[in-house]
Amino acid sequence: MSMKKIFFILAVFALCVSCATKGTKGQEQPTKSGLYPSKFVTTTEAGKRTQLYALKNANGMEVCVTNIGGRIVSICVPDKDGNFQDVVLGFDSIQPYIPVTTNFGGIIGRYGNRIANGKITLSNRATYTLRQNDGKNTLHGGPRGFHTCFFDIEQPDSSKVVCTYLADDNEEGFPGRMTVTVTYTLTNDNALDINYEATSNQLTVVNLTNHSYFNLSGDPKNTVLDNMLYLNADAYTPTDVELIPTGKIDKVAGTPLDFTKPTAIGARINDTTFQAIKFGKGYDHNFVLNTKGDINAVAAKVVSPLSGISMEVYTTEPGIQVYTGNFLDGTNIGKKGIAYQYRTAVCLETQHFPDSPNHPNFPSTELWPDSVYQSHTIYKFGIEK
Repeated sequence: MSMKKIFFILAVFALCVSCATKGTKGQEQPTKSGLYPSKFVTTTEAGKRTQLYALKNANGMEVCVTNIGGRIVSICVPDKDGNFQDVVLGFDSIQPYIPVTTNFGGIIGRYGNRIANGKITLSNRATYTLRQNDGKNTLHGGPRGFHTCFFDIEQPDSSKVVCTYLADDNEEGFPGRMTVTVTYTLTNDNALDINYEATSNQLTVVNLTNHSYFNLSGDPKNTVLDNMLYLNADAYTPTDVELIPTGKIDKVAGTPLDFTKPTAIGARINDTTFQAIKFGKGYDHNFVLNTKGDINAVAAKVVSPLSGISMEVYTTEPGIQVYTGNFLDGTNIGKKGIAYQYRTAVCLETQHFPDSPNHPNFPSTELWPDSVYQSHTIYKFGIEK
């Protein structure tokens, strides 16, 4: 074959690749949520290349993920009128995620939620001092928690991505070299299935979760106060003013934290006569689930009356942190130029309890070298008209 023919074939191939990401007029085509993949391509200081990965199912649902923090950038689901709505907060390019100033959609680790005084003592009596980033406490793994880190991502098919990260020994003060794998799968029953797995070469602690901020109305200019919330939880872990658990487990009955029957999030959110509400400045509490690790039992459900979109949460975890965007203040300008204001999202973070390493009566978060940490959470979307 002549060199001229070879160059012609290569030129045609390059043109075909270019057309695969552009429309008939040569313009880049956005995702269903309006994201342009080219805006998520950059090279980090470590020479890692970021991009946007789109998951799709047979019903047209779409989830987009990017490398920094293994973050969920968008989730598009149909509303009661059949229109697709993006129901999570995030940004429309990679730049706001570098350097990280928020945890929108991120994989949280090595330890989700708070650890008192940035200190842990393990069952082998070894004590470790962690990096502090919430006053004197450690929150969401420290200032360089997993949501700030680059995850290698592979996409084996159109409905799945596998995110991996290797955490060094003593990273943020935590012991053990830890390998983390988080698999996002978009199923044909409109569920985002999240499987977490981790191993360590020495005794450590681990508590992984996802920190997506949900606004099921599809318009984050709306608050979530009208959303109906159900929690399959008869108890919660009370905290001090710094939101560190006291070690007690109290009943929710007769308190503003009782969501055992579907109740509007805003119905009692300002009842500061109840100390837990005052400390959390609204809802920012760990609930003790009744589900006992049963992945087939509904742990939580939230419904937007505006869009009719519902979301059920299933998990193997013993707890769920409900946070209602009490610290959003309009400084984060998100997708479509919308400023994310006070209480315009709700987070449902499946987890072990905050500060568990310092409370022997809480379920253990220790991971031994000969064990595998596994956690499974499902966010299933539907319609209620």
